[in-house]
Amino acid sequence: MSGSRTGRPPVRRAVRRPAAPRPPRENPFVRLSTRARRAWDRPLTAYYLILGGSLLITVLGLVMVYSASQITALQMSLPGSYFFRKQMLAALIGAGLLFAASRMPVKLHRALAYPILAGAVFLMALVQVPGIGMAVNGNQNWIALGGSFQIQPSEFGKLALVLWGADLLARKQDKKLLAQWKHMLVPLVPAAFMLLGLIMLGGDMGTGIIVTAILFGLLWLAGAPTRLFVGVLAVAAVIGTVLIQSSSNRLDRFRCIGATEMGPDGSCWQAVHGIYALASGGFFGSGLGASVEKWGQLPEAHTDFIFAVTGEELGLAGTLSVLALFAALGYAGIRVAGRTEDPFVRYAAGGVTTWITAQAVINIGAVLGLLPIAGVPLPLFSYGGSALLPTMFAIGLLIAFARDEPAARAALAMRQPRFGRKRGAGGSQGPRRWNTMRRRASAARTSGER
Repeated sequence: MSGSRTGRPPVRRAVRRPAAPRPPRENPFVRLSTRARRAWDRPLTAYYLILGGSLLITVLGLVMVYSASQITALQMSLPGSYFFRKQMLAALIGAGLLFAASRMPVKLHRALAYPILAGAVFLMALVQVPGIGMAVNGNQNWIALGGSFQIQPSEFGKLALVLWGADLLARKQDKKLLAQWKHMLVPLVPAAFMLLGLIMLGGDMGTGIIVTAILFGLLWLAGAPTRLFVGVLAVAAVIGTVLIQSSSNRLDRFRCIGATEMGPDGSCWQAVHGIYALASGGFFGSGLGASVEKWGQLPEAHTDFIFAVTGEELGLAGTLSVLALFAALGYAGIRVAGRTEDPFVRYAAGGVTTWITAQAVINIGAVLGLLPIAGVPLPLFSYGGSALLPTMFAIGLLIAFARDEPAARAALAMRQPRFGRKRGAGGSQGPRRWNTMRRRASAARTSGER
């Protein structure tokens, strides 16, 4: 028997096992993309994108309206904050409309479709009545409300077409009539052409383009066949060509696409100075209030060309931020329309998304010199209460639809209310412990106990 000199048994040393291979480190870009994909797939993503994106666009628009309109107001012998105060009032009223629309059930939205359409048509007809309608910048599409307040009924015609068209197509889909091309076109296309006729009587072709885009969006969502879609597009193209050829002003706007010189007659003055404003902004801009073009050089600096002033004062970073917000809003609207099982929600969400996206593309494309100047405001951003109010109501529609998704509704129901809960002495754990005890006590009672 072997042993150590001290009489103790020898110490057995543990056999070293080979070290397990370390797992390979995950690529940080892959990890980031995985987290972003999970965030996009959450039930409340569309809800937060619509609510947060529209709020940021509106707030930034108020800031830029205040900055871009000061010189114009002073030139008109008005206080510098005149246009800002009017836009702020419209934003507050619009916030109330947004909240009301976001809390309305879908049935109430459908019930409002016909009254809103009838009201919009009535007001658009009143525009042509002498003494009631008034012309602004050559377009007879305004109604004076007294004082400095005016209303443009054609802006409400967009909302009317979305709601009424969505309700009409949903009813026909329930009855399985959309497979017939007559039911798909009638009465949707004649009603849209009636709205277009009332708009074009006032000479507002920009709003007419947006209404046409909404019509095509609804037909595409309804599954219109290609030949039918192309046929309606060809008719609209022919009518648009005739309207453009009949107006020298509209022809000049098409000639100014991509213009870098104003021309001998100055017909491209606005387009060229819009490019000057964007080019002088650089990456981070000259600072809020430091625009040079708004000092009488750039017409409509606080309305149609507010994006150019944004580029001059906030630079490329500011313009890309605005584009990102509109892209997020458009993505959220498409997601709401694609995930719902309710046909009315799908058509209405798709129509609102088409409306806002098309109008933003047309406005920004005109400022960049890629499209003709159509005279349409940037949604939620440009000055104009008549455009802001129906747009914010439409945003409320999207919020209501995003909240009504089954997964989003379940996620909202799981949340505990933050206010009105009984708090114990245990700090942050008090409310949760108290709620748990209350549920246990309620479960222990019999059905007849009080």
